[in-house]
Amino acid sequence: RGRDKHLVAPGDTITTDTGYMRGHGTYVEDDKLIASVAGVVERVNKLVCVRALKARYNGEVGDIVVGRITEVQQKRWKVETNSRLDSVLLLSSINLPGGELRRRSAEDELAMRDYLQEGDLISAEVQSIFSDGAVSLHTRSLKYGKLAQGVLVQVSPSLVKRQKTHFHDLPCGASVILGNNGFIWIYPTPEQKEEEAGGFTTNLEPVPLSDREVISRLRNCIVALVTHKMMLFDTSILYCYEASLPHQIKDILKPEVTEEIILEARQRLLDLEG
Repeated sequence: RGRDKHLVAPGDTITTDTGYMRGHGTYVEDDKLIASVAGVVERVNKLVCVRALKARYNGEVGDIVVGRITEVQQKRWKVETNSRLDSVLLLSSINLPGGELRRRSAEDELAMRDYLQEGDLISAEVQSIFSDGAVSLHTRSLKYGKLAQGVLVQVSPSLVKRQKTHFHDLPCGASVILGNNGFIWIYPTPEQKEEEAGGFTTNLEPVPLSDREVISRLRNCIVALVTHKMMLFDTSILYCYEASLPHQIKDILKPEVTEEIILEARQRLLDLEG
């Protein structure tokens, strides 16, 4: 991958040209632009910044995130999204149950815990970013909302590849939400899409064993990909899943098996780009 990426370590000189503006992760010393973090150099016209390889999640408008409610406050929920500050989900930024559109009243404020309470997992989209860097979320679409049964995997946000869609129904019988914030949610693919509830009803039926096995295999595959620092997107996860089928689920994370699976998946991805 290193042919087009310019990697730097802290203290490396990025450029001696004085025409560049310094962005995040850089500082100027003796007319030289020097990196202050380890990462990839990114240039936009004359602005040079270094994107850290290992950092907490930095929100961008339009990102899909998976988060956990940590606190219920006045007209808002606090959500843990792996960023430096807790994100905020305003009461006015959610769909009311039944999808009705109206101003939020005091009754809605009192019923906030009926919608979402502490410890609930949600999928949401980044609506805006406050001046201090905190993220404001919204769930005003039927594809976002409360998450019911599944498995959460936490990875580094830099390993999640940005794509048009982050909701994937995989052909193996499970679905994944690849949150841009590094939270990945794996859940059984729902048979029918519920339209009425506005994303608040959670289906708590027992999940059949076959689905649970698929989910745990996917989870181990994602952990294997992360161990080998591979980018996560629907194709890489699916190739890794298919490469792992000859092995038992519990063996996937044994180092020698992981290596074999990842080599096969990596080769298929290279052939695909090819």
